[in-house]
Amino acid sequence: MTAIPTICTISDLINLSGSQYRVFDIGRRIDKISKSQFEKIELNQLAYPYPIQGHACIALTFWQKQSDQRFLWFVKLPLDERGLLNQGARDHFIAIIIEALGTDVTRTATQHQEELLKNNPYHFTPSPYKLAALNSIINHQLKQPPSSYLDHCQDYISGMLGWHNWHQVGVQGLTDFACRLDNNTQADSLVKALPHLPEQVLAPMCSALENQPLSTALIDSLLTRIGSAGDCETAQIQPYLIRALGASTQHKNLQCLLDLPVFEHHISHEVLIAIASRCWLLLESPQNMMKYLELLIKQQDQALFNALFRDLVAIPKIRPVVFTCMRDPNRSAALAKGIGALFNQGN
Repeated sequence: MTAIPTICTISDLINLSGSQYRVFDIGRRIDKISKSQFEKIELNQLAYPYPIQGHACIALTFWQKQSDQRFLWFVKLPLDERGLLNQGARDHFIAIIIEALGTDVTRTATQHQEELLKNNPYHFTPSPYKLAALNSIINHQLKQPPSSYLDHCQDYISGMLGWHNWHQVGVQGLTDFACRLDNNTQADSLVKALPHLPEQVLAPMCSALENQPLSTALIDSLLTRIGSAGDCETAQIQPYLIRALGASTQHKNLQCLLDLPVFEHHISHEVLIAIASRCWLLLESPQNMMKYLELLIKQQDQALFNALFRDLVAIPKIRPVVFTCMRDPNRSAALAKGIGALFNQGN
């Protein structure tokens, strides 16, 4: 009898089936995790880079070289206080998969096996917008054709259909469009369209853009629309526009985002949440982090301060910057008081 190889990690399980695979974080934005990085995460040699609410939200797609069938798993695993993967939960997930499918994860599941998989406590369902964006990203990276919705989306963004005729624009078309902004024609088309897009199109478009590095022209166009203060519609769409900058926050033109005049007198809870959840790399510099914390404490909402502070402290790249700012002797009295209240609540 052939001995079954020891399976210690999800990577082992996929490799044993002879599959090709890719891993993405989909808890915050959609960020690719390299195989070597994922293996280190599984071995607790590396803290999970994109934690959200104490969990790692992972999308794993895999396929056999000789097959057109592609599999997609969504796995939500708890993290410990250091941001390391909970090994017991990971092992339990693997045990459930092996019980359902054996060691060949690409086999066709029976009805009973499907039931076992559906009862997996580590499975989760992403939002429709995120699922559409992930499908577009995977297809584009694997050089698969886009959806049938792309052509209509391109026609709409070009302006030829009229901005009010947005009802037939599909979300999948918008995410396919966002994946192809390396095409200069499409990028230029979006820059021209951006001031005219109604909220019904702008919101899902921004959700798609948050996963893509943007051109300088498109970044500047988004900043212009963010900064055009004065009406309710602008305030309503600001969080979407901030989210759109998520994968571009290290661009030099964004380092002064928090200094925009529109934020001098008021910055909404939704904008502050969008910065922490999508644009956290903007806060890698102590200067920007301090500006952000001061804007946050001005909201006079201790619960919001506590939630966003804890969210940022959980991100490995950001944690040391947060600690530097909380010890800064030049922090305001209000910020010092807010930090003190946060830690007193924990006692």
